[in-house]
Amino acid sequence: MKDLLQQVEPMIPALRRYARALLRDAAAADDLVQDCLEKVITHWDSRRHHADTRSWVFAILHNLAMTALRRHAGTSGLHVDIDDVAESLSTRATQEDALRYRDLMSALDALPAEQRSVLLLVSVEDMSYADAARVLDIPIGTVMSRLSRARDRLQRIMEGDETATATGSPRKPALRRVK
Repeated sequence: MKDLLQQVEPMIPALRRYARALLRDAAAADDLVQDCLEKVITHWDSRRHHADTRSWVFAILHNLAMTALRRHAGTSGLHVDIDDVAESLSTRATQEDALRYRDLMSALDALPAEQRSVLLLVSVEDMSYADAARVLDIPIGTVMSRLSRARDRLQRIMEGDETATATGSPRKPALRRVK
């Protein structure tokens, strides 16, 4: 049990960050981390001792998050607390940083879930490509290609390219014939 606390407890802030980035709901993210920690404690003795504990714990969290997102996709609409709406309508953003943050979060939401997960694990959680591949249970080459596409698409969205959010690929210029 002491080994469990020493290895897992320092990961909790990173788990919360990743869960919040995936779910975009603080309460649901905290519940998800709680469920993850319960699974970690329950299955601690059955883990592979030679495997990376961080990857194993993040894989559990990721799988729980994907299950929650799939379950939520079947519901009708998003629950928004009236106090949150009233507060956001009554105050105006006055700082450029707040606007950039909002734009970045919107741009992250516009990414496909596969690209967003890889980008968050590698860029925010500072995981290696190999660790991210283990967490997501995909080949390392897939991690690299998804990360590349995610970074490219995120940059295009942030620069205001409308085609990046709509289709995911840049529009090709029409060919003209000049005589």
